[in-house]
Order: sequence, then structure tokens, then C-alpha cells
Amino acid sequence: MQTLEQWFSPQILENSIGTILLFSGLILAVTLLKKHVSTILSKTFYGLMRSKTSAVPLSEFIRLVRKPIEILLLLVVVYIAFSLLSIPSTWEWPPITQFGTRQIVARLYQTIIMLVLIWLGVRTIKFFALIFQRRAELTETKLDDQLVPFLRDLIILSVCIIGGFATLGLVYGVNVIGLVTGLGIGGLAIALAARETLENLFASFAILLDRPFVTGDTVTAGTGVNQVTGTVEKIGFRSTRLRTDEGSLIAVPNRLMVSQSLDNLTERRQRRAKFPLRLALDTPPETLQRIVEEIRQLFADHPMTNANPALILFDSFNESSLDILIQYYVSTADWREFNRIKEEMNYRLINIVHHNNGQLAFPTRMLYLRNQSEHPLEQ
Repeated sequence: MQTLEQWFSPQILENSIGTILLFSGLILAVTLLKKHVSTILSKTFYGLMRSKTSAVPLSEFIRLVRKPIEILLLLVVVYIAFSLLSIPSTWEWPPITQFGTRQIVARLYQTIIMLVLIWLGVRTIKFFALIFQRRAELTETKLDDQLVPFLRDLIILSVCIIGGFATLGLVYGVNVIGLVTGLGIGGLAIALAARETLENLFASFAILLDRPFVTGDTVTAGTGVNQVTGTVEKIGFRSTRLRTDEGSLIAVPNRLMVSQSLDNLTERRQRRAKFPLRLALDTPPETLQRIVEEIRQLFADHPMTNANPALILFDSFNESSLDILIQYYVSTADWREFNRIKEEMNYRLINIVHHNNGQLAFPTRMLYLRNQSEHPLEQ
């Protein structure tokens, strides 16, 4: 026993070898075991909330909270380990109540602790948002699908702001109430500087309240060269993200989504097809009439085109054709289904024309050549 005391009693920088070994052991242990301990703690917390978290698997919860718990555990053990050591008097560090190295290190440590707690809070909010998102997917309405991400971002922003003020007040002793009052006085300048940001924020609330579109809708926003068409993936504080047919993700500011013209293609109950069917100029009138009647009957009998009467009529004389106007509506909002029906009807139109011995027109010109020998030019 005395031998062990002799081994551990010598001091280095006013700390015994035993204390230094204990410090090193704690640091080594937490470095090696932090991942496993944080995983166990995550599983324990998940088990306590199992009745409310069954919609989200355990792996997703561990992915979100394991890292901040791991760093928080490391910081706590590091604090305990350093509390075992004594600061050498030769360093002449001032006490923690006075400005100096000890106070800077202490406040830096406390700031990191607060940041990790905010990080853990944000990850926890994201986990509960996943639970509500999975439940929202089971409902028929899309409003909750749109509302959950928006409220999640709003709560995360609130937690970060409150955490920032708490850090200033608890760690640095800042008068938070006075600071908030000062920000209120300078709020006008801030509002002017962030005018577009505030416009986008208020526009996001307008989108949620007015609901011109929801997540999953296909919309066309803007006009001219600035026109963009895509599927709404997310409505954020600043912008709405649209996934285009080409696969790219476009962020459109919310103020533009509510101030410009917007066509919600998902709200369509039908799509229109309109084009001329051009027949040859020498088509007999009775043949032309039979073709028109059969085309009218075709669209009247088809279940996808008979909701609204089709407009089929002999429309005009063209330079090289007799034009039949064909305008009909397909009872679908799906672009792919619309084009499939349109292709089917095009094939049937060709069959009707051929069945009645008609011919589709193509650009033609008639040239008359004059024989110069019979009609010589006057001298």
C-alpha cells in the first residue's frame, strides 16, 4: 500500500501522478465509450416514448440525437476530469470572477454547452416533426402535410432565438430585457434593411392561410421568361421549392408566388386538346360530312372525352386543305394520361379518314406552263 502511495504521490505541476492518471483515464474512457453510451441513452429515451413514437423507427431517432448526446456526454466528463486538477500557482491565473484566462475558458465551455443543448433541442424537434409528418401522410387532406414542415421550421427558429438570448444572459450576464428593448427601438431600421425577407415571411403565412397550392401540387408561376413549372416540394419561410420535369430544384421567393399569376395545374379537372384536321382539297362534300359525323360520334362514345361535348365542325378552306376543327376535353389532370388518350384518339382519327377513302392534306401548288411557240412575244 505504501508502495502505491509512493508511486502516486509525486507531483507534476502541483498535481499528483495519481490525479493525472485518473484525469487521463476519464478522458480515455469517454473517448472510447462515448458512442456506445450515447446509443444506449438514445435507446432508453426512445423506449420511454415508445407509445408515441411507433411511427418513426428507432434507427431514425438514434441518427438524430446520438451525436449531440455524445458530445454533451464528452463535455460533462471533460468538466469532471478537469475539476480534479489544480491550476499551478506559478501560472498566476486570476480567479474566475475576474477577467482572465480562467474566465475566458469557463465562458467558452459554457457557450459550447449551450450550443450543444440547442442542437439537441433542434434534433428532438425534428424527430417529433417526423412523427407528425408520418401521421399527416395517413390523412386525405394535404394541409397538414404542408403545415407540419412550416411549424417545425418556426419552432426551430424560436428555439434558436431563445437559446441565443439564454446564452447571452446566463453565460455573459447580458441584460436580455434591455437588449430586446433596444432591438425594439432599432426595429424600424432592421425592417427596412430586411424588407424583402419580411415580405417573403408574410407571404408564407398568406400561402398557408389562402392555400392557392399545397405540397405536392404542380403549379406554373410567373410569366414570360420568368415562368417556371414544377411540383411543390416544400414551402419555407423565404421561398417555395419546385421540382421541375427536368429534375432540377428551383427556389421561388414566396412574395413572387403570391404577387404573380399562378396556375395550379393539379386543380384541373380536365385538359383540352385543340387542333385542325386537314383533308385534301379534292375531298367530296359527302365524304367530308361523313368524316365529321363519325368523329363527333367517336368523342361522344369515349368515356374520357364525353363529359364535355366536343366541338367538331368543318371550319375553313385553306390554301391546300379543307380544315376540320377538333376541340375536345379529356377528363384527367394527369399530363401523362392526357397524352395517352390524345395518342389513342389520333390513331382513331386516321382510321376514320382512311375508312371513308379520305386523304390527309399536304402543301401543294399547281403550276401552269405557257407554250411560247403558240403565243410568241410581241416584237
